[in-house]
Amino acid sequence: MLTMLKVLRKKNRITQRDLAIALHISQTSVSKYERGESEPDLEMIIKMADFFGVSIDEFVRGK
Repeated sequence: MLTMLKVLRKKNRITQRDLAIALHISQTSVSKYERGESEPDLEMIIKMADFFGVSIDEFVRGK
């Protein structure tokens, strides 16, 4: 899932900072999610999937 976050972010040419602003979280949180140092809760996973226009399944499983 965390790999998918980075893949989608880069594919859409969005910076960690811009994603953080859009999701109302810190850039540090985005960075930690991408590096696997922290896991987003379900509410944040839903927000991220919605932001990128993918299903939760696609976001979590990377398919």
